[in-house]
This record gives sequence, structure tokens and C-alpha cells, in this order.
Amino acid sequence: MNVAHILGNKGHEVVSLQPHRTLGEAAGTLAEKRIGAVVVTGADGSLLGILSERDIIRAIGASGAEALASPVSRAMTAKVVTCRRETSIDELMEIMTSGRFRHVPVMEDGRVAGIVSIGDIVKHRVAEIEAESKAMRDYIAMA
Repeated sequence: MNVAHILGNKGHEVVSLQPHRTLGEAAGTLAEKRIGAVVVTGADGSLLGILSERDIIRAIGASGAEALASPVSRAMTAKVVTCRRETSIDELMEIMTSGRFRHVPVMEDGRVAGIVSIGDIVKHRVAEIEAESKAMRDYIAMA
């Protein structure tokens, strides 16, 4: 299985913000959409960074509540690790585990084509295990 399979199930919607938006606006977007990260894009749609809940908390921890007025560009991760639709689920799990992050943008033709979270991977793995378990029960029942 690969990332394309997960995107096929969850969709390709990506919530993005421009780098001049404030951390307060970003926090509001995360809360409203019930997500853990947004991609930061330029006016042309190019990927500039990613901003997670953790990034916002770090900024508040360092500067206090006034950090919420600062631009997203100050707190975002600019060196974004991405994957492709062809990336295997196992490879993506290794990337997330070794990098200690929970969201990976999916790139296609230089554009963000989706985003995969650790929750998406867990959901996929649970469904996979349940399907295997059902197949084994059915096999045993027929024997």
C-alpha cells in the first residue's frame, strides 16, 4: 500500500495559509477545521513551510501570548519533509518516526497534492489488520 491509497480514502483537501498570517489566525484555523497542521504557501501556491500545533505552542512558550500576533513565517518549519503518492506506508511511517513529526505533505508536479497525518496511517493500519483478521476467521470457519 502507498500514500495514494490513503489519499483516495481521505481526499486531497489541504488547508493552507500564507506566511504573513498571524499565529492567532493559524490557531483559529486549526481549531475550526479540527486539524493539527497547515501548509504555508506562497502567492503562487508553492510550499514554503508547515505549521503545526506544536510550533504555535513553542512560540507561545518562548514569547508569551504576544506570539499570537507574530507572522506564521516566524514559527513555521521551513525545511519540510514531503512524500509522493508512490511512497509506501511503511516508508512514510519510518519518515515520521525518525523525524518525530505527525504531518507530511504529499507533492505532485511541484504542488501540494494532499497531506497525510499519523492518524491517517493508524486508521489505515487498523483497517488493514481488521481485514486480515476477518479473512483468517472466514478461512478457519470454512476449514
